[in-house]
Amino acid sequence: MKRLGFLSVFAFLPVLIWVGINQAQSPAPSSPKRAIPKTWDDQQLGDLEIPLANPEGSPKQVSADYYYRVPVRPICKSYPVYAAGHEPVGYLEALKQRDPVIYWDDKGHAPPLETDADWIKAGETVFDSPIDDGGIGGSEPNDLYVRERKFLDVTGTLVAQDGTLPYFRYVVKKKGEVEIGVLACGMCHTRVMPDGTVLKGAQGNFPFDRYFAMDYLRSGSKFAPLLERSLYATPWITSDPLPSTSSMTLEQIAEVHRTVPPGVVARHRTSPFAPAQVPDLIGVKDRKYLDRTGLQQQHSIVDLMRYAALNQGGDDLANFNGFVPVDFPDFKKLPTIADLGRDRYSDEQLYALALYVYSLKPPPNPNKFDALAERGQKVFESENCVMCHTPPLYTSNKLTLALGFKPPVDAAKKYAILPLSVGTDPSLALKTRRGTGYYKVPSLKGVWYRGMFGHSGWCATLEDWFDPGRVQEDYVPTGFKPHGAKTYAVQGHPFGLGLSPEDRKALIAFLRTL
Repeated sequence: MKRLGFLSVFAFLPVLIWVGINQAQSPAPSSPKRAIPKTWDDQQLGDLEIPLANPEGSPKQVSADYYYRVPVRPICKSYPVYAAGHEPVGYLEALKQRDPVIYWDDKGHAPPLETDADWIKAGETVFDSPIDDGGIGGSEPNDLYVRERKFLDVTGTLVAQDGTLPYFRYVVKKKGEVEIGVLACGMCHTRVMPDGTVLKGAQGNFPFDRYFAMDYLRSGSKFAPLLERSLYATPWITSDPLPSTSSMTLEQIAEVHRTVPPGVVARHRTSPFAPAQVPDLIGVKDRKYLDRTGLQQQHSIVDLMRYAALNQGGDDLANFNGFVPVDFPDFKKLPTIADLGRDRYSDEQLYALALYVYSLKPPPNPNKFDALAERGQKVFESENCVMCHTPPLYTSNKLTLALGFKPPVDAAKKYAILPLSVGTDPSLALKTRRGTGYYKVPSLKGVWYRGMFGHSGWCATLEDWFDPGRVQEDYVPTGFKPHGAKTYAVQGHPFGLGLSPEDRKALIAFLRTL
């Protein structure tokens, strides 16, 4: 049941080509030249997240003593996974002849860590490293069905220019056995562009929930309803909660997940009925709040380390008003370390990972600032878009109120809050385990290579987002459409909807230059 605990990775931080682990690493100590921040600090973690909209459900994290007794995760050498029709002849058989290689652990194996470049390179390896094997819904570790043509046809997964599936890695833990490695940070944060180029750290477009649905059905997992409960349950919300998949059949659960398109994900602590747009990590260093709901504050690099630790398994250990996700199948108490059956990244690994994420740069922008974009910039300014999307970051780094949410009286003293609501669907902010009652103001930088706009990704393109018809009841979303709905009005954020067609075109042209 180890895999069930690791599904909390549905969220943060592709595996493009093998980078940084081309050769076996000889044992080496961590560099003594750096003071590595302490990730798990009881006092700091207590104020890290914004309380949930219903504060009684806010998580109480495990103690530092418990956390640091969890074994450190060994990072093993891994290898590219090729799509059907692209795998070199004899490739898999050759991998079976490989010996297992540990790249980084706390038992003497470590990469070179002398320079900034060394740390960033090591961090990329952490970013790319799978933390589990097999499927995510129950398939066995050596079930290599992602190599089949059916996998591409059913999920619509894009293939990189070199023929790889940059979301997976092969892992050899025992000579003669090759396993599919899954749930790396890069599994969610890798984007394959239409021409097959790969953007690491960008808003990912792996069809995660379609893969989840396929894996559920392939494995025939009898644990699916319990797994769904572990991921999404909010038992303290008794008034108008979101629908629950945990009471559905396997086929029904799979059908719900198939409604979530690439670029959007029903990560842990959200819901397949209120999923989250996958964030772009490029430029995250300048963001004061993380998550669509501004769930976690970011003051320095150690906060990003904490975010990664929480989203790579730490969240499952928390107590949400008596609900403990890791306690499968009872969800009532924290297991002993001996019964936990999982591991964690070391502080050094998390520090390297955060340095790598901070180092990410945007790809060259093919959109030129021409006369049309110049006109669009004037529209952007005249419509007062700068109030929320303030240059040069094109975000105010503030929170806005979800529709119907009234913040606590002292909230404005603690957090940067715009006292207004843009009127979008409040479900993610009010009815999930990530629901703070707020939505953060997103940055508009890099929108030219992103998609699925709105915090739940209802609109596939900027043209769709600025389509005045999207607020009508007969609108058919081009992105996420709630399960069972034939039409869905994408309400809220009316800014730009009243522009003339010419001004709207100019505004979009400007936004694509950012």
